Amino acid sequence: MAGEIEIIQGTMSPEVKEKSRKFLLWIGLVSVAMMFAGLTSGYIVRRQTGTWQKFDLPFTFWISTALILVSSVTMNWAVQLIRKDDTKKLPTAVLLTFLLGIGFGAFQFLSWATLISKNIYFTGTESSASGSYLYILCALHLCHILGGLIALGVIYVKALRARYSSGNYLGIKLGAIYWHFLDGLWVYLFLFMLMIR
Repeated sequence: MAGEIEIIQGTMSPEVKEKSRKFLLWIGLVSVAMMFAGLTSGYIVRRQTGTWQKFDLPFTFWISTALILVSSVTMNWAVQLIRKDDTKKLPTAVLLTFLLGIGFGAFQFLSWATLISKNIYFTGTESSASGSYLYILCALHLCHILGGLIALGVIYVKALRARYSSGNYLGIKLGAIYWHFLDGLWVYLFLFMLMIR
């Protein structure tokens, strides 16, 4: 049985491999989307209890939003470069995306510091449900950003070693899909928290 599986996998065409890997990625992304849909639904339900604390979001959230939007542009640039077999500029595009992702994370932490300075805590006697939800949504998203940064690091190393070409860049495609998903997810979360307070 194991031998048959190896034979089947060995004869799998590149197109089938790509479709199966994309399918698995999309299953993961749908699961993540469902988790955040559940959390934002819980946020709305909890807000109706009447003990909801309203507060303004720190300006640093706007900066982190701008950074992640620009990072999607640089990630898209990386995809366009490899489609043209421009392996010289590819590492630069991937590195820029990585650095913008780091910047996004840094401004998330600055946002949390601002919230704490305004006595909005995640937990404790002075915490509120609205503050706790905000920290949870941001922290979970940041955990997924960390996963994206690890993937970008791997892509960057492979790009430096010229492992990609216009005929072989599945890793970049999958990385781009994941990164654009995280971008869209953050925009959704940011607008949600901005409008539903």
